[in-house]
Amino acid sequence: MTTATAPARPAPPLPLPPPRRRRAVAPWAVGAGVFAVYAAVALRLHARFETTGYDLGIFGQAVRHYAAGEWPASELRSDGIPGLTAFPLLGDHFHPVLALLGPLYALLPRVELLLVVQAALVALSAGVVTGCAARRGVRGAPAVGLAYAGAWGLQSLVGFDFHEVAFAVPLLALSLAAYLDGRWTACAWWGAALLLVKEDMGLTVAAIGVLLIRRHLRAGLALCAGGPLAMALVLLVVLPAFSPSGAYGYLSSSSGTFGLFEGLDTKANTLLMLLLPTGLLAVRSPLLLVALPTLAWRFASGNTVYWGTSHHYSAVLMPVVFLALVDTLARLRQHRRTAAVLPAALLAVAALVTVTTAQFGPLLLARASAPSFWADAPRQAAGRAALALVPDGAVVAASNTMAPHLTDRATVYLLTPGAFAAGRPVPEWLVADDASVWPGPTAAALRAAAGYEQVHSAEGFTVWKRVP
Repeated sequence: MTTATAPARPAPPLPLPPPRRRRAVAPWAVGAGVFAVYAAVALRLHARFETTGYDLGIFGQAVRHYAAGEWPASELRSDGIPGLTAFPLLGDHFHPVLALLGPLYALLPRVELLLVVQAALVALSAGVVTGCAARRGVRGAPAVGLAYAGAWGLQSLVGFDFHEVAFAVPLLALSLAAYLDGRWTACAWWGAALLLVKEDMGLTVAAIGVLLIRRHLRAGLALCAGGPLAMALVLLVVLPAFSPSGAYGYLSSSSGTFGLFEGLDTKANTLLMLLLPTGLLAVRSPLLLVALPTLAWRFASGNTVYWGTSHHYSAVLMPVVFLALVDTLARLRQHRRTAAVLPAALLAVAALVTVTTAQFGPLLLARASAPSFWADAPRQAAGRAALALVPDGAVVAASNTMAPHLTDRATVYLLTPGAFAAGRPVPEWLVADDASVWPGPTAAALRAAAGYEQVHSAEGFTVWKRVP
């Protein structure tokens, strides 16, 4: 008589090490420290007039509309578009996740709130990476978390205003950490939430689905199908419906597959910088697959800014490569000497990359380590005096560096000739900063203005008031 045998079950995930109090405390400690540093540095950048209308001012106007129960719109983003007083931002990028900030902004209507939230999101992701490393038995998990927090992609994100992709950073960390922990459903839900962050996240969601197929077939297939379908719906229907032009404007910046073969030296440098903080160990993990969609659209684009390491474009790659590193380190646990040394070595590499000159100068934390960064100069005092002259509720045309300081309490346009175009409210105040070199010389805008008198000029800041 034969007995039936039960079907073989898939192998369970690698058993987790027993919990320890320090493993429970480490993620919170790392997250709190990261938040304190990045929030302080971001607020100091704003106080130094190193934030800009493009993009902090734009997002500030968007959240202000959400707080008022309106669709997100931006007067700054409408520059150069005849007859448009405010650009409907869901026709520019798809980022409904920003609606979460509306209630917070209603309680604290300051654009600095966005900078603090961004620091909190990065800190949350650092805690997730640290906690995952500890649960996987990685020795020196806090060092891995700190190396991640100091990664150049995250420094670039915090150092350049506020961007919606800050929400993608903890979502990716939570999704991939859940995958390493064997929590397949949680991995899928955190991954699916990326669709609310930006229109280009659909293929990243599909990549997470590819990882999941072997572990949880239904969740994996749902992400593989749902991610691209949602992305197509947003690109072809939602964004054109909101856009004043009736089309998604950024498709024209893509040069297709031919763009892949241009700027190969810049792209190779980006790949090297992406993997270098992990000691190249991230390539041993299948999690690196999740980075491919972002790299593909950036390298295929005709916009050369996407190819390099500047701005905020690499922030979403940092959780991917560092959790790929955690996966690799967990597999190396049996090599005790190697596993003990690697986290500290990687932290040293992260510190070296920080003090090394980046594409547009020293990275954020290197700058913040200088005492002069925190010292208040006469220029900052003069800038605050200029801003104080503008009354609440006014219509203002301001330089790029001055705009985000006014969006909370005024209707702000960029100080260009377009600010005086027909069909727009006439600016009552003009606020200029000679140090603001983009989008062009202030003199060109002032030639379009008539009937204004200068009421303030100091340290390169000038204010004009419209004569009744």
